[in-house]
Amino acid sequence: MPSWQSHLLNLAQHGFRAFNGRFAGLDVAQERRQMAAAEKMFTAPPSVQVTAVTAQTVPAEWIEPNGLSTARVALYVHGGAFYSGSLAGTRPVAAQVALAGRARVLSIDYRLTPEHPFPAALDDARVAYEWLLAGGIAPGAIVLVGDSAGGTLALALLVHLRDLGRPLPGGAVCLSPTTDLTLSGETWTSNARRDLLLNPEKIRAAIDLYLRGADPRAPLASPLYADLHSLPPLLILAGSEERLLSDATRLAAKAEAAGVAVTLEIGARMQHGWHILHDFLPEGRQALARIGAFIQDHAALA
Repeated sequence: MPSWQSHLLNLAQHGFRAFNGRFAGLDVAQERRQMAAAEKMFTAPPSVQVTAVTAQTVPAEWIEPNGLSTARVALYVHGGAFYSGSLAGTRPVAAQVALAGRARVLSIDYRLTPEHPFPAALDDARVAYEWLLAGGIAPGAIVLVGDSAGGTLALALLVHLRDLGRPLPGGAVCLSPTTDLTLSGETWTSNARRDLLLNPEKIRAAIDLYLRGADPRAPLASPLYADLHSLPPLLILAGSEERLLSDATRLAAKAEAAGVAVTLEIGARMQHGWHILHDFLPEGRQALARIGAFIQDHAALA
C-alpha cells in the first residue's frame, strides 16, 4: 500500500502540473539556471567523503562512506534528459547509493547536449569505466547505476563494451531508463493522465537536441533496439504511473528473452524518479535499499 507521504506528494505534483500548464518550448539555459539554484540546497550526508577527480578526461567525484575500505565500485550516471544534471545535483542520491551498497561511487559529469550531442555522453561513460579498469579495479567489482537518461547511457555502455570485446561490469541498475528514443511505448499514451512529471513535448525536444539527426533506433541511442545477449545481470526499476514504464518493461522482456538475468521492479503509484525523494518517501528509501542489495550481490570482491 502506498505511504501517506506518497499520497501527499501526489497532491503536490497534481498542483505542479496544473500550474505549469502547456509546453512552451525547451529553454535549456533557463532550466540549467533553475537547476543550479536548486543545487545549492543539495548536500551530501556527513557519513560520506567527497573527492573531486578527473577520470582521464571526464570530471568526476568519488563518494565514499566514512571508514569503508572496499574494492566494490558503483559507476553512477545521472539523468537530466541529456541536457542537464551535474555532480552537485547527483551527490545526495549517489551518496545514498554508496551507503546502501557499501561501495565507493564514482559519479561522472559527462558532456551534455546541445553542445555535445550523441554519442559524446556515451563516450564519456566509456572513458570513465576504462579509467576504473586502468586503475586496477576488476570489472566484476563494478556495477553501473543510471537514472532516467543515465539509465539509457548505462545500458548503451554495456552493449558498447560487449561489442568492443571489453570486460563487462558485474551488473547494472537502471532507474526509469529511456530505452526507446522514438517514444513509441504504449504507456506514453496509457499513462498520459497519471504521469504528473514528464512532458512528452519537452522530452521530444530534448531527444532532438541529443540525437542531432542520428537515428533514434540506433542501438547505442535506444538500447531497446540493441542485441542484448551476454549482458550482465540487470535491475530495472520504474514507477507504475510514469510514461516511461513501457520503456522499462519492454527492455526487461527483451533482455530476458536474450538470456540476461533481469529483475524488474515496478513502484506502485510511483512517479518518475521517486528514489530522488528518499528523504521524504519511504518508497524512495526502499528503492535505494534494493539498489544497495543488488550492488552488494553483484560487485564481486574476490
